[in-house]
Amino acid sequence: MLKRILIVACLALPLAGMAQEKMTDQQSKMGTCNKEAGDKKLEGDARKKFLSECLSAGKKSTQQEKMTACNKQAGDKKLAGDDRKKFMSSCLSG
Repeated sequence: MLKRILIVACLALPLAGMAQEKMTDQQSKMGTCNKEAGDKKLEGDARKKFLSECLSAGKKSTQQEKMTACNKQAGDKKLAGDDRKKFMSSCLSG
């Protein structure tokens, strides 16, 4: 019984560390957005709306900007078919 508990603990510990890193990024962004909302003296529903938009804005725009840039590069290189798919995959993951 003790061996099983130790095994589970050993497996769970690295996963908990990875979850903490992701939370730290989100917490950092939340702190930044909260500060901006405070600077703008937002309260109530206006604050909630601003925080929601602020927290989701970075993810979407960054990915959209990356997709636009990769598409432009692929077009400039006149890539098509499998070559374009390979390039896009490489470009978007990098």
